Amino acid sequence: MTAPLSSSHEQLLRELTPHVVGAITRRFGDFAAAEDATQEALIAAAAQWPRDGAPDNPRGWLIQVAARRMTDHIRSESARRRREEASAASEEAAIPPVDQIMSSDHDDTLILLFMCCHPALTRSSAIALTLRAVGGLTTAEIARAYFVPESTMAQRISRAKQSIKKSDVPFSLPWERERAERLGAVLHVLYLIFNEGYASTSGRTLRRADLSSEAIRLARAVHALLPDETEVAGLLALMLLTDARRAARTNADGELVPLDEQDRTRWDRDQIREGTRLIGGALSKGTVGAYQVQAAIAAVHDEAASAEATDWKQIVALYRLLMRMSENPMIALNHAVAVAMVDGPEAGLALIDGLDDDARIAGHFRVDAVRGHLHERAGHRERAAACFREAAEKATSIQERHYLMKKAATVAAATLGS
Repeated sequence: MTAPLSSSHEQLLRELTPHVVGAITRRFGDFAAAEDATQEALIAAAAQWPRDGAPDNPRGWLIQVAARRMTDHIRSESARRRREEASAASEEAAIPPVDQIMSSDHDDTLILLFMCCHPALTRSSAIALTLRAVGGLTTAEIARAYFVPESTMAQRISRAKQSIKKSDVPFSLPWERERAERLGAVLHVLYLIFNEGYASTSGRTLRRADLSSEAIRLARAVHALLPDETEVAGLLALMLLTDARRAARTNADGELVPLDEQDRTRWDRDQIREGTRLIGGALSKGTVGAYQVQAAIAAVHDEAASAEATDWKQIVALYRLLMRMSENPMIALNHAVAVAMVDGPEAGLALIDGLDDDARIAGHFRVDAVRGHLHERAGHRERAAACFREAAEKATSIQERHYLMKKAATVAAATLGS
């Protein structure tokens, strides 16, 4: 029986995946086949590394295995198509040696990011493909982010890879005009990668630092490439201002700590200063986008000395502005929470009732969780406990499920004691 991968090996493989896909695509010029070959190399690593240990040069090892898979693929395709032997030899001679790719420290991730967001793809397909190839998310994780079945997402990713192959897009950063066309999809991908890292939708850990850190790294790279794009600055600010709270999101036992109960002395003040500087500079340029508004909301939270000192009226106003820019139901849910903090829990509950007909969010555990918190604030303990239990049953993250079950038990106990 094969031993399971250690968590450190899993993180390493996830971090190296876009580097390997990029290197193999640059060498062979076939993104779809390169992604498949990389997946085969990852499977080989999962089988061998627990037994033999990780190699001294894990990136080079993965590239070498993936390159061998690609060579086998090319030979198979050549035989199937009955190419002339001389032509095939000529093509192979033009390919750089594997050791040349292995010894290079060139990072192709940014190129891969823009390549996956090619205009030949629909926006949703481009985002799904990039989350897979660059973010390292599984098909199931991407499906949950989009609220669609896993089989639907698998088909979408497969079609996207074939579209990239047919478009014959060169593996290089696009020209300025093309970058502008792809930027929206690129930013949304980074946003989703960060969110999955900061609040994992599945598994035993509340967050996955490898994903959130990689999203921040890539956002910095895009910001360096496009320093005058205010939404790029807004997204980077949003990530920094949110990630600044990560040390306080769990207690010593690894349990979730909600925002209003966090120890704010544990927040990263350097990240908060950088984030507020970025969002301040972006907003001063006049053109305001959704990421900038979200960053502004995060800044209001981070600058408050305590939960009680939070300027909820300003947050309500910002969410109203954000809802005019986006129809994301999660934004409407967060707006309901902000309204509850200003006008009382009953006002927030009324807004949440209006979301019940939205198929995109109906049945999501966060709706029940927010209902539970607002019913608790309103003194409806029995209803609050029931909502927390329903939310726990629907949650896919083990840590969030434990938090919600504990909340249900605590509220139920308070009901019995009253």
